[in-house]
Amino acid sequence: MRWKLLRRRLSISAPRVIVRSHLPWPLRWAAVALVLGFSAALALWAFDFGKEIAGLDRDTELEQARLRIEILDLRRDNERLQVVANTAESLLKAERTAQERLAQQLRQGEAEKLALQADLGFFERLLPASGPGLQLRGLQAESKAPGQLRYQLLVMQNAKGQPDFQGRYELILTGALDGKPWTMALPEGTRPLQLRQYARVEGLIDHPPAAVIKTVQARISDNQGIVRATRTLKL
Repeated sequence: MRWKLLRRRLSISAPRVIVRSHLPWPLRWAAVALVLGFSAALALWAFDFGKEIAGLDRDTELEQARLRIEILDLRRDNERLQVVANTAESLLKAERTAQERLAQQLRQGEAEKLALQADLGFFERLLPASGPGLQLRGLQAESKAPGQLRYQLLVMQNAKGQPDFQGRYELILTGALDGKPWTMALPEGTRPLQLRQYARVEGLIDHPPAAVIKTVQARISDNQGIVRATRTLKL
């Protein structure tokens, strides 16, 4: 009887048996993911190990080290060039400042030179002193603008040991205005004058713009009103 049952189970006519897994699906997926991760890690390790054996990582590290050194060298060169550029810019600014200062001094020197030349020309036109006493040595006049005359005169006292001269001077303009004779003195009248050896006097006189000036006369008088020197200039 037992033999029959055993043979029936082992024969084709034996009943079907369904084998079911006892693992749930989440655990199955976790196991699959674990296997795949382990396989990927193993493949990556094999790849890195192969590169190490082939010497690729060593060459890459050497290349990176060389590039780092080159970058450091370039930075040093850049810093050195920047210092040179800053120094050159500072020198250029200093040079420009010095040039501007020299140009200003040159302009000032030219102005002083012109003033000295004018003074020299004024004195060169003077004749040597002919005797002691107060002398009106030079008189100049020129029109600066319509209705304005610029004058300049030089008064000298030649005798040594003389006290300071104190007096006054006046200018008289003569000419024509509207076809008639015309004369004009300084609007303020006489002006004070004081000197020891010489005095240079200059100023402006306003006159009618239509006036035609022909002569300018300068007079020097002392405090008592006595005329000590005169000079007339024809224009």
